Order: sequence, then structure tokens, then C-alpha cells
Amino acid sequence: MPVGIITGASKGLGRALAEALAGRGWDLVLDARGEEALAEAAAAVGRYGTRVSALPGDVTDAGHRAALVAAARALGGLDLLVGNASALGAEPLVRLAELPLDGLRRALEVNVTAALGLVQEALPLLRAAAAGTVIAVSSDAAAQAYETWGGYGASKAALDQLAAVLAVEEPDLRVWAVDPGDMATGLYAAAVPGDADERPAPGTVVPAFLRLLDERPASGRYAAPTLVAGR
Repeated sequence: MPVGIITGASKGLGRALAEALAGRGWDLVLDARGEEALAEAAAAVGRYGTRVSALPGDVTDAGHRAALVAAARALGGLDLLVGNASALGAEPLVRLAELPLDGLRRALEVNVTAALGLVQEALPLLRAAAAGTVIAVSSDAAAQAYETWGGYGASKAALDQLAAVLAVEEPDLRVWAVDPGDMATGLYAAAVPGDADERPAPGTVVPAFLRLLDERPASGRYAAPTLVAGR
């Protein structure tokens, strides 16, 4: 069975993707900071009959990252690493003039430094896989200038650049930065509380990620809504 690591897997896109992959027979290592929510997600994913290892912790902790990769090794290797864990930098979001520098540091630490640290830890297993794949969950804010999204967007832009360079340096892997588009997630609710605009559920963009895994296009940046629409 293929093995995947998904960070930020207790809810939202991470959980939806975990359930979809488990439904396809993937064994999974799941990560999130909230132990109770992660246990609930792991139970739901485990109902598909695949092996699930749920490790609560913070991806900024090097020991936790090593434990995630060790869990994948115990399941037989690692075919897919999905970096979905994210930090906003401020909750709710604020303009750059008011953005706490400690908040920006946290966004960069989670979204960039820890993401790279986990890739570094996982590279030996990914290189050994027949189809090693890294997915960096990006954002439209990485490419567009949206008021109050500056700190988060800057961190995701840096993540995109790391993914692009990793693809050049590891040509035998597939490395995709994927913008999932607007979704109704806890992250968005924390970013813009009280926003009444209706947004699609995270599960609606999961087919985009499955399409990438099925078709294995060249490494690069992809927009999930475009992939779902079949373009």
C-alpha cells in the first residue's frame, strides 16, 4: 500500500484529503496540534480499513517531524508528503502596519521553515519511493495582493519558491504547490471572523489533488479549482 504523511490533518482540507486517500487504500500518518480533534479524524479515516498513525504535535518541533517520518517508515516507506499545516500570523488578520512581528515569525516558522524541515527529514524515503511526491498547500494570497493577507501571503510565496527550487534539485520527485482556492475552513474563519460569504467545503477541491496523483503532471504550481473544472 502507498504511504502518505499529511500535516494539519485534524479538520478542513487535511482531513478531507486523508479520508479520500484512505478510501483509495493509502496508509497514512496524520499530524495536528489538537490531540482530541486529531484522534477523531484518525478514527474516521481508520474506518476505511487502512493503517493510520496519528501523532499530535507541532511541526516546528524537529523531534515531532522526525517522529512523523519514523511512523511512515514503520508503515513501509513514504510515497507522499502533504504540507497542509499553516499559521496565519495574526487572528484575525490585520494590515501590515499592525502585524505583530512575532506573528509574522510564527507564520514563517510554520509555513516555510518547518515545511522545509519536514521535507529534509523525509527526502531519503521519498527518493526511495517509486513515485515520491511532495505537495505544498499554497494560497492565492501567495500571488495576489490582498489587504490584511500580507504576512500569510508572504509566507506562502516563500513556500512556493521552496517548492519550485526543490523540483529543480530533485527531478525524480514530483513537487506541486497547490492553491486550493477559497474554502470554508477554520483557518479562514479565524482569519476573517464574521465573514458571511458562502464558500465551498474543503472536500469539493479534493478531486484536484487526486487528479494530480493520478495524472502526475510536471512539477509546478497548480490551482485546485482549475483542476476540478477539468482544464
